[in-house]
Amino acid sequence: MTITTFLSGRSTPQIAAALLGTKLVLQTSQGPISAWITETEAYLGAQDAGAHAFKNHQTNRNRALWLPAGTIYIYQMRTQYLLNLVTQPAGTPECVLIRGIEPASGLTQLQHNRPVPLANLTNGPGKLMQALGLDKSLNGTPLSAETLNLALTTVKQPRLVAHSARIGIVNKADWTTAPLRYFVAGNPFVSQVRKHDIDVATHGWLT
Repeated sequence: MTITTFLSGRSTPQIAAALLGTKLVLQTSQGPISAWITETEAYLGAQDAGAHAFKNHQTNRNRALWLPAGTIYIYQMRTQYLLNLVTQPAGTPECVLIRGIEPASGLTQLQHNRPVPLANLTNGPGKLMQALGLDKSLNGTPLSAETLNLALTTVKQPRLVAHSARIGIVNKADWTTAPLRYFVAGNPFVSQVRKHDIDVATHGWLT
């Protein structure tokens, strides 16, 4: 399955949920790094008061959102970079924020980039970008096997996809509580997960 096929015909919330269990693959000078996506948030463009593109507000910072589906959108928030994937055809500025990933390969490099215990390595959007060693250099570029890509032929199946309000969206009326955050229930590589909710045996995967 191609990226275009994966994204085509799906709403952004549907894509956010479907991305759980797909493998993110980054090519580096030290070799490839890969990780399973465990947590996402959907942002619904012009209508969404929590989105950068609310009311179609376009700036140099968010211009990538108006590019075709499959475009990488990276922005900086304070000292952290955050990774998003544009989900809809060009001109419809919707995206999914990647909030958590579970390391699959390249763990040594991930921990070299972010020298912290495994439990705190990639369980948040800024953390995972630091572990991957990514900055804004890929912003506005398409997903690609030469840089950053989704390996859609290798997928894990979540036992349960949970959802909640997005994190950090405050004072945005109904958009503050809209259930647009999706995560693999029981996975330890999810932001703000409680220890007693972690599935130690399978990390919330069926496979």
